[in-house]
Amino acid sequence: MKADRLLSILLLLQTRGRVPASELAARLEVSTRTVYRDVEALSASGVPVYAERGRHGGIALLPGFRTDVTGLTADEARALFILAAQGAHQALGLDAALGSALRKVMAALPAPHRPAAELTGRRILVDPDRWLGGPRPAADLDELQTAVFTDQRLRIRYRHGGETRLRTYTVDPYGLVAKAGTWYLVADRRGRPQLFRADRVASATVTDAPVRRRPGAELAEVWAQLRRQVEERPAPVRVTARIRRERLDLAVRILGSALTGPPRTADGEYGTDREYEADREYEADREYEADGADVADGADVADGAGDGWAVLELGYPVLPAVRQLLQFGDSLEVLDPPEARRVLADAAAALGDLYATDRP
Repeated sequence: MKADRLLSILLLLQTRGRVPASELAARLEVSTRTVYRDVEALSASGVPVYAERGRHGGIALLPGFRTDVTGLTADEARALFILAAQGAHQALGLDAALGSALRKVMAALPAPHRPAAELTGRRILVDPDRWLGGPRPAADLDELQTAVFTDQRLRIRYRHGGETRLRTYTVDPYGLVAKAGTWYLVADRRGRPQLFRADRVASATVTDAPVRRRPGAELAEVWAQLRRQVEERPAPVRVTARIRRERLDLAVRILGSALTGPPRTADGEYGTDREYEADREYEADREYEADGADVADGADVADGAGDGWAVLELGYPVLPAVRQLLQFGDSLEVLDPPEARRVLADAAAALGDLYATDRP
């Protein structure tokens, strides 16, 4: 609607100062000509807005002009009060500021919108943490935040997963991302994007050098690229296994993105595709930091999926990773390839030797 667009222009100019017409057009998804028409409409209604031509020109409000109109609709007001669990704001030291900000927003809301906004905050809660996540290592975000907001290069001492020694890197940060209760630093290292878990940063020092980000690159797109690399990582080791039906739901949740397709059961069904994808998303961001298999021709799926069993198709980056399946004990059997069966047999034998005698 034109009224919403006019209000959006007003609030953007109030927040940003001088803004090029082309940027306003891109933000509002309209043409530049439409933006100029809207500016004329604002001026005609008494808003002191003007346009400057030239290389450094743009559209701006006269200095000192402010409006107290929030312009929030009922749904927009409710959306502000759907709060995530306090962990993210608390980790950033913003939990008190959030509460204060929301109280100010509540006071500024039109009176008819206040009851719905307050009720939404009491009735809807978004908890981003996984079930049974267990205690998490503490992450010190102070220096990371400083580097992010001051646009300075950052020197970190970092421990990669599966390693004990620390490595030292100088990185160019784009920002911080909280995913499933874990904080990540998104940064370029030697001009290439990389992901660092904040709880593995042993120390961080903000340097005097300005950040050297790639031109045009922004946090959201760099994060999307890194996330695709994690989720679409190569999994050349294909494994077919069968699991007892009563353990199937648990297996789908734990194995997560190792699954290359929906489980196959004797009746040919496992919930719905949507339920399968929801279960799989539970572990979709698991990291594999090491620098859907088809059943063999002639195999009968019913042989693996019958008698209370379901067939799983999995993919792993390296063969030793199949030891993850040992946690299911005798409720899961690897059917193929033989190399994976040998890895599990050797690991089980080693465990047998370890626990064969009582400790002195």
